[in-house]
Amino acid sequence: MERLLNIMQELRMKCPWDQQQTPQSLTQYAIEEAYEVEAAIREGHIDEIKNELGDLLLQVVFQSQMYSEMGAFTFDDVVNAISEKLIRRHPHVFQAEQFSQLNADDVAKLWQKIKAEERAGKSASRLDAIKPGPALNQAEEIQKKVAKIGFDFPDVQEAYGKVEEELAEFQEALAAQNSDEIIDEFGDCLFSLVNVGRKLGISSEIALLGTIQKFRSRFAYIESQVALHNNNIEDLSLAEMDQLWEQAKQHLKQQAQHETGRIE
Repeated sequence: MERLLNIMQELRMKCPWDQQQTPQSLTQYAIEEAYEVEAAIREGHIDEIKNELGDLLLQVVFQSQMYSEMGAFTFDDVVNAISEKLIRRHPHVFQAEQFSQLNADDVAKLWQKIKAEERAGKSASRLDAIKPGPALNQAEEIQKKVAKIGFDFPDVQEAYGKVEEELAEFQEALAAQNSDEIIDEFGDCLFSLVNVGRKLGISSEIALLGTIQKFRSRFAYIESQVALHNNNIEDLSLAEMDQLWEQAKQHLKQQAQHETGRIE
C-alpha cells in the first residue's frame, strides 16, 4: 500500500495529465471502474477481477492524494474512517459480549438502526439516505425504503398491474404526441417494472447488464459472420440481420451448453 501511495505522489509531481486532474474530473473514471469490476466478476475471469479491483483502488488513492494536497484529509484518514464505521456498525462482532447470538435478519435490522442513529438530525427525508448512482439502482433502493413502512404492493401481481397501467398511459402519451408527457410516462413504466423485479428478488441493474452483455455477444457474432464473407454490415437488409441474429442466438446457446458440460 505504501508503494502505491508513493507512486501516486510521484505521478502528481511529474505527470502532466495527472497534475491536471481534479476531484471533479476523476469522478467519471470511478464510476467506469466500478462497472468494470462488476463486469469482470460477472464473467468470472480471475486476472481481470484482480486488475479491475486495482483500477478501482487507484481511484480512491488518486482522490485521497488530491485532497491531501489541499490539506483536507489523507488516505490514512479514509482508511480510519471506514474502519471506525465498520466497527461501529458491527457491535455484534466487536462487542459480542453485549449481544446474544444474532441471525442475518437481526444483523440487517441492527445495521439499519445504527445508520439511522448516525443520520439523526442530518436528513429531512428518509429518502435522502439513498445514494446517487445508476437510476435503476436508485429506483430499487427507494422502493425498498418505502416498502419498510408499508408503502408497497402486497404481491407481484398487483405490482405488475401497475406496469400495465403505466404502459396504457404511455400509449396515450404517444398518441397525443406530447414529448414531455412521453418522457414522463416512459420513466413511470421503467420505475414500475423495477418494482416488479424487486418483488421477484431480481436486481434490475444486474438483469439489464446481463441483457446488454448478451446483446453484445450476439451482435459480435453477426459482425464475425459478415466479415467471414467479406461483406459490409451496412449493406445488409434488416431481414438479413434478423436471420443472423437468430443464428447468433442458437450458436451462443450451443456454446454455453458445451461450456457447461465441460465444466461439469
